[in-house]
Amino acid sequence: MVSLKSQVRQVLRARIVLAAADGDANGAIARELAVSVNTVRKWRGRFAAAGMEGLKDAKRAGRPRSYGPHVRVAIVAAATSAPPHPESTWSHRTIAAQVAGTVFATISASQVGRILADLDLKPHRVRGWLTRRDTPDFWERAASICDLYRDPPEGAVVLSIDEKTAIAARSRRHPGKPAAPGKSALEEFEYRRHGTASLIAALDVNSGEVLTEIIARNNAVTFTGFLDQLDKAIAPDQEIHVVLDNGSSHTAKHTKEWLAEHPRWHVHWTPPHASWLNQVELLFSALARRVLRHGDFSSRDDLVDKLQSYVINHNVTAKPYRWTYDGTPLKTA
Repeated sequence: MVSLKSQVRQVLRARIVLAAADGDANGAIARELAVSVNTVRKWRGRFAAAGMEGLKDAKRAGRPRSYGPHVRVAIVAAATSAPPHPESTWSHRTIAAQVAGTVFATISASQVGRILADLDLKPHRVRGWLTRRDTPDFWERAASICDLYRDPPEGAVVLSIDEKTAIAARSRRHPGKPAAPGKSALEEFEYRRHGTASLIAALDVNSGEVLTEIIARNNAVTFTGFLDQLDKAIAPDQEIHVVLDNGSSHTAKHTKEWLAEHPRWHVHWTPPHASWLNQVELLFSALARRVLRHGDFSSRDDLVDKLQSYVINHNVTAKPYRWTYDGTPLKTA
Protein backbone atom coordinates (compact mmCIF):
# COMPACT_ATOMS: atom_id res chain seq x y z
CA MET A 1 0.00 0.00 0.00
CA VAL A 2 1.60 3.27 -1.16
CA SER A 3 0.93 6.19 1.16
CA LEU A 4 -0.23 9.59 -0.03
CA LYS A 5 3.02 11.20 1.15
CA SER A 6 5.06 8.67 -0.83
CA GLN A 7 3.00 9.42 -3.94
CA VAL A 8 3.63 13.14 -3.53
CA ARG A 9 7.37 12.56 -3.22
CA GLN A 10 7.43 10.42 -6.36
CA VAL A 11 5.51 13.05 -8.33
CA LEU A 12 8.05 15.71 -7.26
CA ARG A 13 10.97 13.53 -8.35
CA ALA A 14 9.33 12.84 -11.71
CA ARG A 15 8.80 16.57 -12.27
CA ILE A 16 12.48 17.21 -11.56
CA VAL A 17 13.54 14.59 -14.12
CA LEU A 18 11.08 15.84 -16.75
CA ALA A 19 12.26 19.44 -16.31
CA ALA A 20 15.86 18.26 -16.64
CA ALA A 21 14.94 16.40 -19.85
CA ASP A 22 13.61 19.70 -21.22
CA GLY A 23 17.06 21.21 -20.71
CA ASP A 24 16.28 23.39 -17.68
CA ALA A 25 19.17 24.28 -15.39
CA ASN A 26 19.28 22.99 -11.81
CA GLY A 27 18.72 26.46 -10.37
CA ALA A 28 15.66 27.08 -12.58
CA ILE A 29 14.18 23.71 -11.63
CA ALA A 30 14.75 24.39 -7.93
CA ARG A 31 13.00 27.77 -8.14
CA GLU A 32 10.07 26.36 -10.13
CA LEU A 33 9.46 23.44 -7.75
CA ALA A 34 10.37 25.27 -4.52
CA VAL A 35 13.15 22.83 -3.57
CA SER A 36 16.88 23.15 -2.98
CA VAL A 37 19.44 22.83 -5.77
CA ASN A 38 20.96 19.85 -3.91
CA THR A 39 17.59 18.06 -4.12
CA VAL A 40 17.52 18.59 -7.87
CA ARG A 41 21.10 17.29 -8.21
CA LYS A 42 20.31 14.23 -6.09
CA TRP A 43 17.35 13.02 -8.13
CA ARG A 44 18.94 13.86 -11.47
CA GLY A 45 21.92 11.76 -10.42
CA ARG A 46 19.77 8.90 -9.12
CA PHE A 47 17.81 8.81 -12.39
CA ALA A 48 20.96 8.92 -14.50
CA ALA A 49 22.39 6.00 -12.53
CA ALA A 50 19.37 3.71 -12.17
CA GLY A 51 16.54 5.06 -14.31
CA MET A 52 13.02 4.85 -12.88
CA GLU A 53 14.17 2.52 -10.10
CA GLY A 54 16.40 5.32 -8.87
CA LEU A 55 13.38 7.50 -8.12
CA LYS A 56 11.97 5.03 -5.58
CA ASP A 57 12.56 5.34 -1.84
CA ALA A 58 15.67 3.52 -0.74
CA LYS A 59 15.41 0.88 1.94
CA ARG A 60 15.77 2.48 5.31
CA ALA A 61 17.53 1.23 8.40
CA GLY A 62 15.56 0.53 11.52
CA ARG A 63 12.86 -1.80 12.80
CA PRO A 64 10.58 -3.24 10.11
CA ARG A 65 6.93 -2.24 10.07
CA SER A 66 5.12 -3.84 13.00
CA TYR A 67 1.71 -4.05 11.38
CA GLY A 68 1.07 -5.59 8.01
CA PRO A 69 -1.44 -4.59 5.34
CA HIS A 70 -4.24 -6.59 6.99
CA VAL A 71 -4.06 -4.40 10.11
CA ARG A 72 -4.01 -1.18 8.08
CA VAL A 73 -7.00 -2.37 6.04
CA ALA A 74 -8.86 -3.13 9.28
CA ILE A 75 -8.13 0.40 10.53
CA VAL A 76 -9.43 1.94 7.30
CA ALA A 77 -12.52 -0.31 7.39
CA ALA A 78 -13.31 0.83 10.93
CA ALA A 79 -12.66 4.54 10.29
CA THR A 80 -14.93 4.58 7.24
CA SER A 81 -17.85 2.74 8.88
CA ALA A 82 -20.37 3.63 11.56
CA PRO A 83 -18.94 3.62 15.12
CA PRO A 84 -20.29 1.18 17.73
CA HIS A 85 -23.54 1.99 19.54
CA PRO A 86 -24.14 4.48 21.12
CA GLU A 87 -21.15 6.57 19.98
CA SER A 88 -21.42 8.96 17.04
CA THR A 89 -17.76 9.40 16.07
CA TRP A 90 -14.64 7.25 16.14
CA SER A 91 -11.66 7.91 18.40
CA HIS A 92 -8.21 6.39 18.01
CA ARG A 93 -8.85 4.31 21.11
CA THR A 94 -12.15 2.83 19.84
CA ILE A 95 -10.57 2.06 16.45
CA ALA A 96 -7.73 0.24 18.21
CA ALA A 97 -10.28 -1.83 20.16
CA GLN A 98 -12.20 -2.57 16.96
CA VAL A 99 -9.05 -3.73 15.14
CA ALA A 100 -8.07 -5.94 18.08
CA GLY A 101 -11.44 -7.68 17.85
CA THR A 102 -11.27 -8.04 14.06
CA VAL A 103 -7.76 -9.22 13.24
CA PHE A 104 -6.59 -10.17 16.75
CA ALA A 105 -3.73 -7.66 16.65
CA THR A 106 -3.03 -5.49 19.67
CA ILE A 107 -2.34 -1.93 18.57
CA SER A 108 -2.05 1.30 20.51
CA ALA A 109 -4.24 4.35 19.97
CA SER A 110 -1.16 6.42 19.13
CA GLN A 111 -0.14 3.94 16.40
CA VAL A 112 -3.66 4.11 14.97
CA GLY A 113 -3.24 7.87 14.88
CA ARG A 114 0.05 7.60 12.97
CA ILE A 115 -1.44 5.23 10.41
CA LEU A 116 -4.49 7.40 9.89
CA ALA A 117 -2.27 10.49 9.50
CA ASP A 118 -0.18 8.66 6.90
CA LEU A 119 -3.40 7.89 4.99
CA ASP A 120 -4.75 11.42 5.50
CA LEU A 121 -7.89 9.92 7.05
CA LYS A 122 -9.62 11.95 9.81
CA PRO A 123 -12.65 10.07 11.18
CA HIS A 124 -12.87 12.42 14.18
CA ARG A 125 -13.44 15.45 11.97
CA VAL A 126 -17.05 15.86 10.82
CA ARG A 127 -18.21 18.66 8.56
CA GLY A 128 -21.82 19.62 8.02
CA TRP A 129 -23.29 19.59 4.55
CA LEU A 130 -26.63 20.12 2.89
CA THR A 131 -28.03 17.52 0.54
CA ARG A 132 -28.40 19.27 -2.79
CA ARG A 133 -31.94 20.11 -3.80
CA ASP A 134 -32.57 21.40 -7.28
CA THR A 135 -34.20 24.83 -7.35
CA PRO A 136 -34.95 25.35 -11.05
CA ASP A 137 -35.69 29.06 -10.64
CA PHE A 138 -32.86 29.83 -8.20
CA TRP A 139 -31.10 32.34 -10.46
CA GLU A 140 -34.35 33.97 -11.57
CA ARG A 141 -35.41 34.55 -7.96
CA ALA A 142 -31.95 35.72 -6.92
CA ALA A 143 -31.79 38.09 -9.91
CA SER A 144 -35.24 39.45 -9.08
CA ILE A 145 -34.16 40.35 -5.54
CA CYS A 146 -30.81 41.84 -6.59
CA ASP A 147 -32.50 43.90 -9.31
CA LEU A 148 -35.00 45.12 -6.74
CA TYR A 149 -32.15 46.33 -4.51
CA ARG A 150 -30.20 47.93 -7.36
CA ASP A 151 -33.12 49.52 -9.21
CA PRO A 152 -36.23 49.74 -7.01
CA PRO A 153 -39.53 50.76 -8.69
CA GLU A 154 -39.98 54.52 -8.68
CA GLY A 155 -42.09 55.72 -5.76
CA ALA A 156 -42.38 52.26 -4.22
CA VAL A 157 -41.40 51.19 -0.71
CA VAL A 158 -38.97 48.26 -0.58
CA LEU A 159 -38.93 46.32 2.68
CA SER A 160 -36.80 43.44 3.92
CA ILE A 161 -38.57 41.63 6.76
CA ASP A 162 -37.62 38.75 9.08
CA GLU A 163 -37.68 37.64 12.70
CA LYS A 164 -34.83 37.06 15.15
CA THR A 165 -36.09 34.66 17.79
CA ALA A 166 -35.03 33.26 21.16
CA ILE A 167 -32.45 35.96 21.95
CA ALA A 168 -31.07 34.98 25.36
CA ALA A 169 -30.84 37.48 28.21
CA ARG A 170 -27.70 36.38 30.06
CA SER A 171 -25.69 38.04 32.79
CA ARG A 172 -22.11 37.13 33.66
CA ARG A 173 -21.61 35.72 37.16
CA HIS A 174 -18.63 38.05 37.65
CA PRO A 175 -17.84 41.38 36.00
CA GLY A 176 -15.41 41.42 33.10
CA LYS A 177 -12.12 43.30 32.91
CA PRO A 178 -11.50 45.95 30.26
CA ALA A 179 -8.66 45.81 27.74
CA ALA A 180 -5.28 47.29 28.61
CA PRO A 181 -2.07 47.86 26.63
CA GLY A 182 -0.80 44.42 25.73
CA LYS A 183 -3.82 42.68 27.29
CA SER A 184 -7.17 41.61 25.84
CA ALA A 185 -10.44 42.29 27.59
CA LEU A 186 -11.53 39.43 29.87
CA GLU A 187 -15.03 38.00 29.93
CA GLU A 188 -16.49 35.58 32.46
CA PHE A 189 -17.57 32.24 30.96
CA GLU A 190 -20.25 31.43 33.54
CA TYR A 191 -23.56 33.22 33.27
CA ARG A 192 -27.13 33.28 34.56
CA ARG A 193 -30.17 33.02 32.30
CA HIS A 194 -33.01 35.53 32.53
CA GLY A 195 -35.29 34.34 29.74
CA THR A 196 -35.43 35.16 26.05
CA ALA A 197 -36.89 37.76 23.73
CA SER A 198 -37.84 37.71 20.05
CA LEU A 199 -38.24 40.56 17.63
CA ILE A 200 -39.48 41.17 14.12
CA ALA A 201 -37.80 43.79 11.94
CA ALA A 202 -38.65 45.58 8.70
CA LEU A 203 -35.72 47.27 6.97
CA ASP A 204 -36.44 50.05 4.48
CA VAL A 205 -33.93 49.14 1.77
CA ASN A 206 -34.01 52.63 0.22
CA SER A 207 -33.24 54.54 3.43
CA GLY A 208 -31.64 51.97 5.73
CA GLU A 209 -34.10 52.75 8.52
CA VAL A 210 -35.62 49.87 10.42
CA LEU A 211 -38.82 49.30 12.38
CA THR A 212 -38.81 46.58 15.02
CA GLU A 213 -41.29 45.10 17.46
CA ILE A 214 -40.79 42.69 20.35
CA ILE A 215 -43.04 39.71 19.78
CA ALA A 216 -44.36 37.06 22.16
CA ARG A 217 -44.86 34.37 19.51
CA ASN A 218 -43.42 33.78 16.08
CA ASN A 219 -46.44 32.70 14.06
CA ALA A 220 -48.54 33.83 11.11
CA VAL A 221 -50.98 35.83 13.25
CA THR A 222 -48.15 37.84 14.81
CA PHE A 223 -46.52 38.31 11.41
CA THR A 224 -49.65 39.60 9.67
CA GLY A 225 -50.35 41.85 12.66
CA PHE A 226 -46.95 43.46 12.03
CA LEU A 227 -47.79 43.78 8.34
CA ASP A 228 -51.05 45.52 9.32
CA GLN A 229 -49.05 48.16 11.20
CA LEU A 230 -46.80 48.73 8.20
CA ASP A 231 -49.74 48.87 5.83
CA LYS A 232 -51.38 51.62 7.91
CA ALA A 233 -48.13 53.59 8.28
CA ILE A 234 -47.31 53.64 4.55
CA ALA A 235 -49.19 56.04 2.29
CA PRO A 236 -52.10 54.21 0.59
CA ASP A 237 -51.00 55.29 -2.91
CA GLN A 238 -47.58 53.63 -2.62
CA GLU A 239 -46.76 50.14 -3.86
CA ILE A 240 -44.91 47.91 -1.38
CA HIS A 241 -42.29 45.35 -2.40
CA VAL A 242 -41.15 43.01 0.35
CA VAL A 243 -38.34 40.41 0.47
CA LEU A 244 -39.17 37.34 2.55
CA ASP A 245 -37.52 34.01 3.19
CA ASN A 246 -39.43 30.72 3.38
CA GLY A 247 -40.04 30.71 7.14
CA SER A 248 -43.21 29.02 8.36
CA SER A 249 -44.82 32.29 9.48
CA HIS A 250 -44.23 33.76 6.00
CA THR A 251 -45.54 30.85 3.95
CA ALA A 252 -48.50 29.92 6.18
CA LYS A 253 -51.99 29.85 4.66
CA HIS A 254 -53.07 32.72 6.92
CA THR A 255 -50.21 34.92 5.63
CA LYS A 256 -50.90 34.09 1.99
CA GLU A 257 -54.56 34.97 2.47
CA TRP A 258 -53.52 38.33 4.00
CA LEU A 259 -51.24 39.06 1.06
CA ALA A 260 -54.00 38.18 -1.40
CA GLU A 261 -56.28 40.70 0.32
CA HIS A 262 -53.62 43.44 0.02
CA PRO A 263 -52.71 43.58 -3.68
CA ARG A 264 -50.29 46.49 -3.30
CA TRP A 265 -47.93 44.13 -1.44
CA HIS A 266 -45.59 42.35 -3.86
CA VAL A 267 -43.52 39.54 -2.34
CA HIS A 268 -40.06 38.52 -3.61
CA TRP A 269 -39.27 35.10 -2.12
CA THR A 270 -35.66 34.13 -1.54
CA PRO A 271 -34.70 30.68 -2.87
CA PRO A 272 -34.55 27.83 -0.32
CA HIS A 273 -31.48 28.04 1.92
CA ALA A 274 -30.66 31.51 0.58
CA SER A 275 -32.12 33.72 3.31
CA TRP A 276 -28.81 35.65 3.20
CA LEU A 277 -30.30 37.44 0.17
CA ASN A 278 -32.60 39.18 2.64
CA GLN A 279 -30.90 42.47 3.56
CA VAL A 280 -32.35 42.58 7.07
CA GLU A 281 -29.89 39.78 7.90
CA LEU A 282 -27.15 42.44 7.69
CA LEU A 283 -28.88 44.36 10.47
CA PHE A 284 -29.20 41.19 12.57
CA SER A 285 -25.50 40.49 12.04
CA ALA A 286 -24.53 43.96 13.26
CA LEU A 287 -26.91 43.63 16.20
CA ALA A 288 -25.30 40.33 17.22
CA ARG A 289 -21.76 41.71 16.98
CA ARG A 290 -22.34 45.04 18.71
CA VAL A 291 -24.96 44.22 21.34
CA LEU A 292 -25.53 40.52 21.90
CA ARG A 293 -22.26 38.59 21.56
CA HIS A 294 -20.48 40.19 24.52
CA GLY A 295 -23.52 41.77 26.11
CA ASP A 296 -24.45 41.50 29.77
CA PHE A 297 -28.19 41.65 30.50
CA SER A 298 -29.48 41.71 34.07
CA SER A 299 -33.02 40.79 33.00
CA ARG A 300 -35.22 40.25 29.98
CA ASP A 301 -36.37 43.87 30.25
CA ASP A 302 -32.74 44.99 30.18
CA LEU A 303 -32.21 42.98 26.98
CA VAL A 304 -35.31 44.48 25.36
CA ASP A 305 -34.23 48.00 26.36
CA LYS A 306 -30.81 47.54 24.79
CA LEU A 307 -32.28 46.06 21.60
CA GLN A 308 -34.63 49.01 21.21
CA SER A 309 -31.92 51.54 22.04
CA TYR A 310 -29.66 50.07 19.36
CA VAL A 311 -32.42 50.38 16.75
CA ILE A 312 -33.13 53.98 17.76
CA ASN A 313 -29.45 54.90 17.48
CA HIS A 314 -29.20 53.04 14.18
CA ASN A 315 -32.05 55.07 12.68
CA VAL A 316 -30.43 58.39 13.63
CA THR A 317 -27.60 57.82 11.14
CA ALA A 318 -29.26 55.21 8.93
CA LYS A 319 -28.23 54.90 5.30
CA PRO A 320 -28.76 52.18 2.68
CA TYR A 321 -26.55 49.13 2.83
CA ARG A 322 -23.95 48.95 0.07
CA TRP A 323 -23.50 45.29 -0.71
CA THR A 324 -20.11 44.11 -1.95
CA TYR A 325 -18.74 40.76 -3.00
CA ASP A 326 -14.96 40.35 -2.75
CA GLY A 327 -14.69 44.15 -2.61
CA THR A 328 -16.88 44.64 -5.69
CA PRO A 329 -20.28 46.38 -5.42
CA LEU A 330 -23.38 44.28 -6.10
CA LYS A 331 -24.00 44.12 -9.83
CA THR A 332 -26.08 41.25 -11.14
CA ALA A 333 -27.03 37.85 -9.76
